[in-house]
Amino acid sequence: MGGVIKQNGEILFLYDAKMCNPNGDPDDENRPRMDTDRERCLVSDVRLKRYIRDYLQERGHTIYVTKAEGLVEATERLKKLLNKDDPTGADLPVLLKKLIDVRLFGATMPIKGDRRGGGEAVNLTGPVQFTWGYSLNRVQLVDSVTISSQFATRESARQGTFGKDYRLYYALIGFHGVISARRAGAVLDRAGGDEEAATSEADLALLDEAMLKAIPLLATRSKIGQYPRLYLRFVFTDSETFMGDLREDLRLEPDSGLRAVKDFALEIGGLAGRLERVQERVERVYIWQDADLRTVLDGEEVSLAAWMGDLLGPDRVEIIEGI
Repeated sequence: MGGVIKQNGEILFLYDAKMCNPNGDPDDENRPRMDTDRERCLVSDVRLKRYIRDYLQERGHTIYVTKAEGLVEATERLKKLLNKDDPTGADLPVLLKKLIDVRLFGATMPIKGDRRGGGEAVNLTGPVQFTWGYSLNRVQLVDSVTISSQFATRESARQGTFGKDYRLYYALIGFHGVISARRAGAVLDRAGGDEEAATSEADLALLDEAMLKAIPLLATRSKIGQYPRLYLRFVFTDSETFMGDLREDLRLEPDSGLRAVKDFALEIGGLAGRLERVQERVERVYIWQDADLRTVLDGEEVSLAAWMGDLLGPDRVEIIEGI
């Protein structure tokens, strides 16, 4: 797969979290982020992009926003990437060619403008952007949160410490993403027309892979228990079409008291109206569905890929294999 992105796309991504903390809130003692009025847990787009960046970096791709880099070190990071002391706007094509996360998501880079006194940073908005994620079910937090540890300070003396370990029982979390062909065109312009430095179809194929593999492969103590359950990436025929947030059309049955993926079914019938409105402008949909996720249409279990094939045409549905 190759070539610069020239068509819009949209993404629906569902993953679940069981007995873990999907995204701690630093303003609330690192408790899981919550919409308390609706009993939904929240996950920031920054958290999702961190998974993707870390996975791509482990795969050997060069990343601009790494765990080790902070705002203070951004200038030093650019110097290291370019092997020069004074980065300027003229270096942007080289940086874009190197940095897949900037081609996908964009970045702010502290480099000088091309003209004297021309700015102190380059702000680049990438073509791939995500909303905040939220759970499709009502979530309960684990009641018991205190943990203890004990270690020896001397051979005959011990000292214990206590801490908090906030987790939730179960959440099916959904993200909506957009892929903008116009933004990809803007990246190409900033790359000086160099297609190798612009956001490509090959970059999107790597994004697909990272979306499905990053979360379980990069588990930590607080994040273990998270697995992808559904991934859809739509490719439209033009650079104008968007259809909106597919999460609004999904329903869990039931949507409360859940503890595992087999406790519910995902009702997909609400998607039909939205898909029918853009049916003629859908070129292809890439789909992956976990075997344990039950999808139903008016209560009857169906394969989402097969149902979409009936609705859009089987030649426009491609199942992602090998995950």
